[in-house]
Amino acid sequence: MSRREGLDAPAPAARLTPMESQVPVRFLDRTTPPHVVTLILLAGISALAMNIFLPSLPGMTAYFETDYATMQLAVAFYLVGNAVLQLVIGPLSDRFGRRPVILFGGAVFILASVACIYAPTVEIFLALRVVQAIVISGLVLSRAVIRDMFPQDQAASMIGYVTMGMAVAPMIAPAIGGALDATFGWKASFWVLAGMGVLVQLLVWRDLGETAAKSSSSFREQVREYPKLLTSRRFWSYCLSAAFTSGAFFAYLGGAPYVGTNVFGMDPATLGLFFGAPAIGYMSGNFLTGRYAVRFGIDRMVLAGAVLSASGLTVALLVFLLGFGGPLVFFGFMIFVGLGNGLVLPNATAGMLSIRPRLAGTASGLGGAIMIGGGAALSVLAGIALEGGGSAVPLLWIMVSTAAMSCLCAIYTLRRAMVVGGF
Repeated sequence: MSRREGLDAPAPAARLTPMESQVPVRFLDRTTPPHVVTLILLAGISALAMNIFLPSLPGMTAYFETDYATMQLAVAFYLVGNAVLQLVIGPLSDRFGRRPVILFGGAVFILASVACIYAPTVEIFLALRVVQAIVISGLVLSRAVIRDMFPQDQAASMIGYVTMGMAVAPMIAPAIGGALDATFGWKASFWVLAGMGVLVQLLVWRDLGETAAKSSSSFREQVREYPKLLTSRRFWSYCLSAAFTSGAFFAYLGGAPYVGTNVFGMDPATLGLFFGAPAIGYMSGNFLTGRYAVRFGIDRMVLAGAVLSASGLTVALLVFLLGFGGPLVFFGFMIFVGLGNGLVLPNATAGMLSIRPRLAGTASGLGGAIMIGGGAALSVLAGIALEGGGSAVPLLWIMVSTAAMSCLCAIYTLRRAMVVGGF
């Protein structure tokens, strides 16, 4: 085996933890492994914060007296904040533990959510969205907690089940946000986020103990481990497969509110109902991951998800180019985007975290930063491409191109696994 292949091969499994030793889980008892409900809510609140207010974007544009492209930056800035913070959250959790980092992030999120409500200008609101992005610590570290407790394929299965439950948040959040906007105005969504933050914070305090092995290295030494991940071809293949697959979804987040409102003429409540279509596929994809990841292996699951996402988007684009597009076609085919993400993300994440299990938090943060940073750029690109137009085709072209790249990366991932000995 070459030196490069040795770097790419998964490191030896970490020590057995209480969950692997079959310690029974007792809800609200942090001396036992965390309950799946805690992990789902911990991961789900970040998805809730990302898209509950999206049906309100047109109204918020008028409230802050700005244009849609500027207001749409509330999504992009949130994603940028996610990306930057993950670079710090991961190694901090490997050095000091998962629990204190999660609790600190939750407290900051609650304060930022309330501050968003009272923002006097769009500039201050956008800055607070960056601060609010610290809630991503829950999503990043819930995956690290799972990897602390399970080997690679089982971790993918568990992540799949957790994110299947988490998928309820993006599925119902736009509908809830649309209803709240129609009844109370856009600020109601941020009151709900603050309240959910308090609930999750209390739950984490009572139920989530520490799962990371104690580290004797300093934070600086921990950061120096980054090159060991960045020089791994397997890490990059998993990371880019996830980044391009999720990129199609982030482009959707940036462009779909404009398409629904300005192209199809939907009101916020109707847009909220249609907007959650990808979550149906996402939940299904995560269920399939939980059911079949151990049987077929993570690399085949990544490829299947990438192909399904690209295929659905290609068909949708062709339908629009032929002149038969409409809201049912546009939002209906977005189910394939969710399905692809549900298959790719848990499996690619488990692969990233398995390159060096001792650095699960660092890998989760670094991989997530790359994925979400690219998503932020695509979200902005979607807003720019659609501004002033009257068609969904520009958005579909962006999504198809991104999904095609995910297929290429997934093929490389599978071939690389065979070379290194993944099968």
